[in-house]
Amino acid sequence: LIHRLLQLLPDIAPAERAAGAQALLAREADLIDAQRSDMTAAALSVLEDARFAEVFGPGSRAEVAVAGTATALPEGLRISGRIDRLVVLPERVLVVDFKTNRPSPDRIEDADPAYLRQMALYAAVLSDIFPGRRIEAAIVWTDGPKLMPVPENLWVQTLADLRRDG
Repeated sequence: LIHRLLQLLPDIAPAERAAGAQALLAREADLIDAQRSDMTAAALSVLEDARFAEVFGPGSRAEVAVAGTATALPEGLRISGRIDRLVVLPERVLVVDFKTNRPSPDRIEDADPAYLRQMALYAAVLSDIFPGRRIEAAIVWTDGPKLMPVPENLWVQTLADLRRDG
């Protein structure tokens, strides 16, 4: 549900986001008021944090489907996924995934390896789609909240490991 809030609320005027979140969560009969409040607070804390302005700013897109292969992937490997947030700029592309794990890790190296593989796969495919643009990957942890870049050397090494093992 926090993912859904982060998908929908950026398109609502900032002054109306809390009411929008409450309206969306009111439809969830299994939630108690404290859960609704916690989820609203988590989503709004991300959206109101200046560090995330670019991720949710003009030109950013939510829930972008991505499928295919890439030159950096092991031969025969095809992916199909949904990018939580994508920002395409003239010189670079930012791919972001939301994670609600609690507690969130303090260092990207301590993140679940599956998350690092996911970001590496997205980065590889986007590198082929947007040649000549720098690809930046990041995870937004709603616990904190934290914007945690996935350094290029880390996702490149993850791809190399996939090619070696795959």
